[in-house]
Amino acid sequence: MRERRFLPLFVTQFLGAFNDNLFKNAMIFFATYQIFNSVEDETRFSAIATGIFILPFFLFSALAGQLADSYDKAKIMRIIKAAEIGIMLIGASGIFLKNLELMLAALVGMGIHSAFFGPIKYAILPQHLDEDDVLGGTGMVEAGTYIAILCGTIAGGVISAKAAAFAVIGVALVGWLASQRIPSAPPLTKLKIDYNIFRASWRLISATMHIRRLYLAIIAISVFWTIAAVLGVLFPPLVKNVFHAQKDVASVFLGIFSVGIAIGSVIINRLLKGHVSAKYAVRSVLSMMIFVICFYLTAHFWPVHEGPLLKTADFLSMPIGWAVLGTLLAIATTGGMFVVPLYAFLTTTVEKSQTARTVAANNIVNSGFMVFGSVGIFGISNIPGVGVAECLLVVVALCLASAWCANRLYRAEDAPHAPDVLP
Repeated sequence: MRERRFLPLFVTQFLGAFNDNLFKNAMIFFATYQIFNSVEDETRFSAIATGIFILPFFLFSALAGQLADSYDKAKIMRIIKAAEIGIMLIGASGIFLKNLELMLAALVGMGIHSAFFGPIKYAILPQHLDEDDVLGGTGMVEAGTYIAILCGTIAGGVISAKAAAFAVIGVALVGWLASQRIPSAPPLTKLKIDYNIFRASWRLISATMHIRRLYLAIIAISVFWTIAAVLGVLFPPLVKNVFHAQKDVASVFLGIFSVGIAIGSVIINRLLKGHVSAKYAVRSVLSMMIFVICFYLTAHFWPVHEGPLLKTADFLSMPIGWAVLGTLLAIATTGGMFVVPLYAFLTTTVEKSQTARTVAANNIVNSGFMVFGSVGIFGISNIPGVGVAECLLVVVALCLASAWCANRLYRAEDAPHAPDVLP
């Protein structure tokens, strides 16, 4: 954290994640609590916002990976952060005008921004860090990302709309300044860029998924992010309509989830002592499944309330409220322990000249799973007799799928294999 090879990158990605979530959550909470007045409309808008933010990852990750492996990664980061300033100007205009269309346009822009930034922030680590530091660096980036999500989520639910409009522009400017300090990371190969995003995506996925260990890691990560997308869609309507609470409680929920993943990221790095392995992955995700069941039970047996929505202090004055937050923290902590080593797999399984494309292939598959999960959970919530709380049981099934993939990945770790090279 004291060295230039890591600190400017950490600050740049931290501020980007903070801005994403400050803007997105300010917009979702504004719509949930001030525009819509039915659980169906609230769930639909939350799903739409999540889906359109994720969709650019599916469309542009292949192009982002090619560019990141072909040009100086630090220079590309600076261009991306400069673009963020313009995107946030559009978002701020939407907030001032209370115009959902402008807000959604900015959200799409931030999705594109993150789609191009994502492959680089992981791919640059093996280039700047020693091999024994890659897992720790990955864990720090993950932990920092989720602390930033926590801060952005809380800010999005607490500060006023006008304050949020000024804040997103200011944070974008500081992020661009931090990116100027990232050391050069020159390309280790030169590719012929394919600007046909659909063909490039298909070729990249085909080239990556034939490598067994990468395939298993990518599928396991994708199922995990489907879980995160489903929970993200469910939290605002769950808090309002099941827990009968105000938007600041929804901010606490999202914040607790972010803190838990950050804690899990640090714990798993300590347990593995820098060794990249899926050793604890199965136990982590099965523990996560148990805590999801506990979370569902607290929602199912939550006492019915009449009158005004509960404030955070009222929510925490109830013993069952602490049980809700405790199980949510446990879900996120075990989730962080599960996913961080899998990201390290992506950047250490292939040659350094191919890491950005590997992460990009992962992002494409992740985004497809997440969009499917966001749309799918909205469809399930509209089935007669299925409430928002019952939708949590979908996460239980997804945890089992993650455990199956992680188990196969762990078995494949020590199996003899040829050097993993993308065609």
